[in-house]
Amino acid sequence: MVSVMAGSLQVYATQETQQALDKARQEANETRQAIGENKDALDALNDTKSDLSEQWSNLNSQLSGITSNLAELSAKINDKQGEISAKQEEISQTEKELEEAVQTQEEQYAAMKKRIQFLYERGNRFYLEILLHSGSYGDLLNKSSYIKQLNDYDTKTLEKYKETAKEIQQHKQALEQEQEALEKQQDELEDLRSEANNKAGQVTGLLTQTAGSLNSANAQISSAQDAVDALQDQLDSQNATVSALEKQLAEERRLQELSNASVWRNLSDISFADQDRYLLANLIYCEAGGEPYEGQVAVGAVVLNRVKSGAFPGTVSEVIYQRWQFEPAMTGRLALALSENRATDSCYQAADAAMAGQTTVGDCLFFRTPIPQIEPKYRIGGHIFY
Repeated sequence: MVSVMAGSLQVYATQETQQALDKARQEANETRQAIGENKDALDALNDTKSDLSEQWSNLNSQLSGITSNLAELSAKINDKQGEISAKQEEISQTEKELEEAVQTQEEQYAAMKKRIQFLYERGNRFYLEILLHSGSYGDLLNKSSYIKQLNDYDTKTLEKYKETAKEIQQHKQALEQEQEALEKQQDELEDLRSEANNKAGQVTGLLTQTAGSLNSANAQISSAQDAVDALQDQLDSQNATVSALEKQLAEERRLQELSNASVWRNLSDISFADQDRYLLANLIYCEAGGEPYEGQVAVGAVVLNRVKSGAFPGTVSEVIYQRWQFEPAMTGRLALALSENRATDSCYQAADAAMAGQTTVGDCLFFRTPIPQIEPKYRIGGHIFY
């Protein structure tokens, strides 16, 4: 295949290459614009990601604070429950003391009641017995005093028990009020914990939503970056095409100037060496061995057109081995084919046709595989000719 992308000696090739260069430059500019737009979108996505990251961080801080508050509330609730339990234990002990005091009061009252009943039932007879059994007046006074003291004791003891029971009852009521206050405080703490749990649930939901948005933003950023990278690769390729077309155009113009000063030779003016047929057939094999016969003749015609043009060397061998022209000659594929004479009958037939002056591509001097930037004069099989 011809490796230097120069143009034909005809004016149309230079014009086509200029058009291809203009088109390639336009496509490169469009790609640059697309890269700029994608980078703007990428910047916007990164800004969105930054905002979401800040929002996620703030929500995380809120959740951390709520979690800490919940821990404190739970500790206070546990402490309050301990206080309530202690207060309940104290109330139980007080109730027990109250029961004992009431029982003692009732027993004292029952004993006193029996003594009063005894005195009431015996009446004057009891006092007469005391008088009759008293050894002296002093003994009588002592016994009378004892009875009075006993009555006074019963009265005071009963009053004391009543007062004790009253104090215990008041203490119990105070304890119950304290318990009620503690339970109220516990309820308030439970309400605060419930509110904190609800808030934690809301913040957790927002965190999940924000994390989802972050993941989506990251995916979009990755996709946008891939698009930018792909466009950059495309631009690099387009720049390489532009550079190649610029070189090609410069070469075509050089060849155009050379063409203007040159005169194409007739086929009858060309002398073929003994090995030209063998060399040309194997080049055709390397460049177009899998192409249709028409394409094989076209490759041979390009070589002969160059020999005739005056802008290239004047022999088949010199044209084929000219530096940077035919890829098989540069890479060694042609040498291998020549060493094994791989050219087919069809390749030899095409070489004979080209050397006899036949052409399927007019006076084209170049061929290659198709590229979008070049509009060829001929397209045969997998090659374009211009």
